[in-house]
Amino acid sequence: MTRFRPCIDLHAGQVKQIVGGTLSTKPGELKTNFVSDHSAGYFAKLYRDNGLTGGHVVKLGPGNDDAAIEALKAWPDGLHIAGGITDKNAQYWLDAGAEKVSNETHPGPFLVGYVVVTSYLFPDAQFSIDRLQSILAAIGGDTSKLVLDLSCRKRGNTWFVAMDKWQTVTNMEITQGTCCMIDIKKPSSSSPKSRYDEACSDQCYPRTLETISMLEPYCSEFLIHAADVEGLQQGIDQELVSRLAEWCTIPVTYAGGGRGIEDLERVKEKSKGKVDLTIGSALDIFGGSGVTFEQCIEWNTLNAG
Repeated sequence: MTRFRPCIDLHAGQVKQIVGGTLSTKPGELKTNFVSDHSAGYFAKLYRDNGLTGGHVVKLGPGNDDAAIEALKAWPDGLHIAGGITDKNAQYWLDAGAEKVSNETHPGPFLVGYVVVTSYLFPDAQFSIDRLQSILAAIGGDTSKLVLDLSCRKRGNTWFVAMDKWQTVTNMEITQGTCCMIDIKKPSSSSPKSRYDEACSDQCYPRTLETISMLEPYCSEFLIHAADVEGLQQGIDQELVSRLAEWCTIPVTYAGGGRGIEDLERVKEKSKGKVDLTIGSALDIFGGSGVTFEQCIEWNTLNAG
């Protein structure tokens, strides 16, 4: 059943709510809806105390590791971590213990339930199955710990995965039908089986590859921000929500444009309860006026099961 999922978006070490389409390397282009006086740990503890699992901590650019670790310590094994995850650091974020991050040593323990990955899978904005296999191998092949972030931007009548703070559109169309990706190597025989293995040639994807079915065996969930409406509080992308419910057989969290309880109702209706919703800028704890945190907690209680 559709439920509210919490988030902690980190930018320059602070908890913020940002208009997603304005994230770039040019500071003057950034549009910020909210900057919190509270730390990431404060919000993580708030979620923990209210039993909210499956929330995501997103590091939007550099300078966020300390804040992310503070959140993970406050809600051990209760959060997903996203932003800059690679095969070299994925296990670090899953482990408890002391490691070096940003040239500083952080004492454990801290535990994160899942790692969320996007940009690492798209060198030069081209999807790499080898990198997907590599990051899965780096966490011991445990697909239950991996979430794929397919956050996207709309192009025409379809959606393509976007990376690098949603500024670069990749070659991966989010689809369960025709796909135009080419020149991507076939996975090894040791990888999870999927339609990819059954249909792909030695050198490229067939143009009829169903990308959702190909990716699902490698992960436990999808996280999808609709970057074009993220932070605008102008309503969800209803068509995308409907398509995700139709295409996906694993849990999906949608984020982007949520304004309040009516959008939780709308996601529930459009997805038949299969897709969860993250609300950010409209939430009172993030300076919004569309819905209160208590209303979201009540929604989850009433719609449990």
